[in-house]
Amino acid sequence: MGMNVIPLKELTPDETKIMTLDLLKNMDPNDPQNEKSRGQLVLELTYKPFKGDEAPPELEDPNAVEKAPEGTPAGGGLLVVIVHEAQDVEGKYHTNPYVRLLFRGEERKTKLVKKNRDPRWGEEFQFMVEEPPVNDRLHVEVISGASRMGLLHPKETLGYVDIYLSDVISNKRINERYHLIDSKNGRIQIEMQWRTS
Repeated sequence: MGMNVIPLKELTPDETKIMTLDLLKNMDPNDPQNEKSRGQLVLELTYKPFKGDEAPPELEDPNAVEKAPEGTPAGGGLLVVIVHEAQDVEGKYHTNPYVRLLFRGEERKTKLVKKNRDPRWGEEFQFMVEEPPVNDRLHVEVISGASRMGLLHPKETLGYVDIYLSDVISNKRINERYHLIDSKNGRIQIEMQWRTS
C-alpha cells in the first residue's frame, strides 16, 4: 500500500500528538511515483524515550532463562523440556503419535494426536535434579497408540533419539530439531532449558 517515516526528533517526549501522513511508495524524495496519491494514515502517537538504564525487559537477552523455583536443591536445578512438534512420522499400522520422555528413570508422556504425521504438542515437562546432569541423556521416543482398544497392534514406535544434556547445561537453553532413529524421515523439535536458582 504505502509507507512513511516519522523522525523521533520531531516528537516531544511524553506528549500525545495526532498526525496525518501521506502514504508514499518509498522513502526516495526524488521518486516520481511518490507524487501519486496512495492514501493517508492518521496516527495518535506518544513518544516515551527510555531514561538511562531503563531498557525494556523484552530487549534483554532473548535466550535468558527463568530461575529455578524456590526449593530447588543447592547446586541442582530444573531441567525443562518442551516438546514442540514432529514431522514425517509414520506408523506401519496407524499414526496416532505421542511422545514418551525418559530421564533418570522418570517417565513423562504428551497427549496422543490422532491420525497425524506432523503432530504439534507444545507441552512442557519439568525434572528437578540435585546436580547438573552433564553426563546424562534424555530419551525421546515417538509412539503411535491405537485409537481404540482391542486392536491387533496396540502401539508401535515411530522413532526415537537420545539427547546428551551437556549442551543444555553449558548453554542454558537449546531448541533443536533431531532426526529420529528407526524412522525414514521423521524429525522432532525439542527445546530444553536448564534453570538454576
